[in-house]
Amino acid sequence: MGPGRFVPARLAWALLAVLAALTPLGPAWAQQARPAPAQPSPIPVPDTLELNKLVWSTMAAIDHANLAGNYSVLRDLAAPNFQILNDSAKLASIFASLRASGIDLSNALLLAPTFSAPPRLPQRDILELHGYFGLRPTAIGFELFYQWVVGRWRLVGVSIQPANLAAIQPGPPPVAPPPAAPKSPAPPLPKPKRN
Repeated sequence: MGPGRFVPARLAWALLAVLAALTPLGPAWAQQARPAPAQPSPIPVPDTLELNKLVWSTMAAIDHANLAGNYSVLRDLAAPNFQILNDSAKLASIFASLRASGIDLSNALLLAPTFSAPPRLPQRDILELHGYFGLRPTAIGFELFYQWVVGRWRLVGVSIQPANLAAIQPGPPPVAPPPAAPKSPAPPLPKPKRN
């Protein structure tokens, strides 16, 4: 029984200690061999509340730009493609008819938008919304397009127009007229007299 008898065991323990020190997770080697789970989509589909917030924030931004006559903040909040295609002067020209109509877009913040079609993704990173705010006497119709940019939806296209509520929101279904009241029977004819 010499001193070399335990050397291989000591070397094995030393090797395991070094490996454990180099890999703080130790038994994680087996986990690395498995494929990584599928990552969730980096572009989340907004729920109803998020959709409403997108529309409300757009209406507020356009309302503030119309009131101030300054479209630079609206432009800065939009997607890069929107910024490239539209300078502040062009946006002022685009929204001139909306400003001239005198519609108060801030009233849209009092109601939830009514979507006339389900939200859709015509492209993987583009969200399309169509709908209106059922305000009286003039409703506000909208078509809005958002692009997913750096972790959030940003405006890339917009159309806002005054709308006739009766034209976009069907009225109550026609009601059948009540049945005509039965005619009262004519008075009986007098009986002939006998002489």
